[in-house]
Amino acid sequence: MADRIRVLVVDDHHVVRQGLVALLNIMSDIEVVGEASDGLEAIELHRSLQPDVTLMDLQLPNLGGVAAITRIREEAPAARFIVLTTFDGDEDIFRSLEAGAKAYLLKGMTTDDLLKTIHLVHAGKTSISPAIAEKLADRIGTQQLTARELAVLERIVAGRANKEIASDLAISEATVKTHVNNLLSKLGVSDRTNAATVAIQRGLVHFK
Repeated sequence: MADRIRVLVVDDHHVVRQGLVALLNIMSDIEVVGEASDGLEAIELHRSLQPDVTLMDLQLPNLGGVAAITRIREEAPAARFIVLTTFDGDEDIFRSLEAGAKAYLLKGMTTDDLLKTIHLVHAGKTSISPAIAEKLADRIGTQQLTARELAVLERIVAGRANKEIASDLAISEATVKTHVNNLLSKLGVSDRTNAATVAIQRGLVHFK
């Protein structure tokens, strides 16, 4: 029993979380020691339980998965995380790995893939599938948006007009137009609609 891998499961969807817990608890060498439904709860449970591996969703209430990973690793640099999510955008992947996740799995993975990844991460290894590695490579090869360009893009996705964006960010409409032109060029698109589509596909912006 002492050799079992102690796992913390973090997911805000009750059915998904319970399914993962039930699956892992039938494994002889894995023990689910805790469950969290948001990022803040994950931090508290990780602090008190000190699991070997944490399965972390990205879109969580109160505090997102990437932020939770970052906060936990500030206290416990050796903490090991597997991101388990429905989001496959290159920006989501990059942010997760940059925060310190050792693996990135989509929720359509097989049971064997999940178990293999848990064992690899527990052993201190990184597990990145070829498909995820390809998306990460694509992200590294593209021009990155500045913080202000990203703020403008978020408002484009929300359907805000240039005048409204200017008011939101306390800048002139001319400056907004410059940011829009720059981000269109960086994203390789010709209009705002395509920019919004690409932003969502890549994980640059998420619907709240």
